[in-house]
Amino acid sequence: MEVKPLEDRILVRPLEADDKTDSGIYLPESAKEKPMRGTVVAMGPGRLLDNGERVSPSVKSGDVVVYSKYAGTEVEIKKENHLIIRESELLGVIE
Repeated sequence: MEVKPLEDRILVRPLEADDKTDSGIYLPESAKEKPMRGTVVAMGPGRLLDNGERVSPSVKSGDVVVYSKYAGTEVEIKKENHLIIRESELLGVIE
């Protein structure tokens, strides 16, 4: 199954949360924070303006992005969790 996002939506695969702290303490599953970074897998053609023109997405496949904690809609694709997020919900690109 392949998913192609529509309009200005971006398909993101969340990065795994760290399983230990900087000091070396391993965290139980219940103490891990929800990841807020992910890799762009696919994106739609861009937002459609009132005059009929499209604005291309500012990210590309493979970019690592930061998004807000409760952004997007969770979907499962090929037994992996993904998020479908509007481009406006992205906070930045990690370079």
